[in-house]
Amino acid sequence: MLRTLRRVVDRHRHAHGHYGWLFHPYTGEELVALAVQATEGDARLAEPLVIAAVRLRGDRILTSESLELRLAPTSGLDADTIRHHCLRGIDLDDGVGMDQALAGLLDFVGNRPLVSWRLDQELALINRQLRRHFGFDLPNAGIDLAQLYQRRQRHYHPQLEPVAPFERVAERLGVPVMGRHSALGTAVTTALMHLRLARQATPARHSG
Repeated sequence: MLRTLRRVVDRHRHAHGHYGWLFHPYTGEELVALAVQATEGDARLAEPLVIAAVRLRGDRILTSESLELRLAPTSGLDADTIRHHCLRGIDLDDGVGMDQALAGLLDFVGNRPLVSWRLDQELALINRQLRRHFGFDLPNAGIDLAQLYQRRQRHYHPQLEPVAPFERVAERLGVPVMGRHSALGTAVTTALMHLRLARQATPARHSG
């Protein structure tokens, strides 16, 4: 309810601004798979380090139309973050500022629907910065693959364990994990998982 209210208020405030078009309904056929690497620790204080996205059109992943934004180093790049993401300060030396990164993301994503593993977590990281720098949250429709996979599994296995980790689900779906510890690799893997789940949901056609 709060998210819906925020979206209505944001649409009203920004309808005639530079990004007003983001709040229009999407009428195309593309999705955008999104992945974010962030500093470790309290999720309410974590900051994005790398934002990556890749477009999908039908059953194709448009890897030639992908985005990977490395942000300038922050004070949050501690030993846990380095170990978890295999990132060093030197890896982000040529990183862009937050304003530039967010503007690049908005231009790339547009008002296309988003697909991500644990979408709420990814959006929380991005929206905290978007609201601070641009005054609104991403208004895009979205698909949370973790929730979608869990719903599908519970339909057939009501006593199923809580949703499995990302890499285990990819393995169960027969999807290779692309570029481990890479935001862009995670985005591409997410796109592959989405396509596999979409095919599983499509009824088989019988001739005759």
